[in-house]
Amino acid sequence: MGPVRTTVVGVLLAAGQGSRFGSPKALIELGGQTLAERGVDLLRAGGADPVIVVTGAAPLRLPGTLTVYNPEWHTGMGSSLRAALRFLQSGDRAADPAAGPETPAAPPAADAVVVTLADQPLVGVQAVARLIDACRDGATVAVATYDGKPRNPVLLARERWAEVAEMATGDSGARAFLRARPDLVTFIECGDVGRADDIDTPEDLARIAALEAGTL
Repeated sequence: MGPVRTTVVGVLLAAGQGSRFGSPKALIELGGQTLAERGVDLLRAGGADPVIVVTGAAPLRLPGTLTVYNPEWHTGMGSSLRAALRFLQSGDRAADPAAGPETPAAPPAADAVVVTLADQPLVGVQAVARLIDACRDGATVAVATYDGKPRNPVLLARERWAEVAEMATGDSGARAFLRARPDLVTFIECGDVGRADDIDTPEDLARIAALEAGTL
């Protein structure tokens, strides 16, 4: 029997207003790309296909991606995760009033999603790839860890989506589900291939740019 062929869709949560930064973080540039563009490239290079970008505070249209608008973006990333899972399960998605008309797209068939955040640009391609490998080895929930600390990305198999969506509120994303069902979680150490630093402020951006340039 050959390897299991699992279709894993990438989900980039990029809907926030960036209140601490002063502007939507998805549009911030780092290394010649916006954080949204970097997040899409990260997911694709790690093996996720296609990639869904969840938008909100700022309209985004990135080539080769599916866009899901979250009208409740101001309530936190939990609503963005719910919007992505709702689209994948039923094709339901809201129209973005700031982006103009868009041709409706059918949701892609998917066995699992791997979810990451636009404001964590250093997690590394191999973190995504390792979670997808864990899924193909049988894991239904996998979480990247850095020096043993669970962060992002997070992989969720289809059979977990309904429970995850029900528990995703505020800025917790999948965290409430992960804490409630630790028996399901496979932790994948990724500290050797990336970092989970957040960009929340201009100072964070400067520090991460210095890390990339090797000057810090």
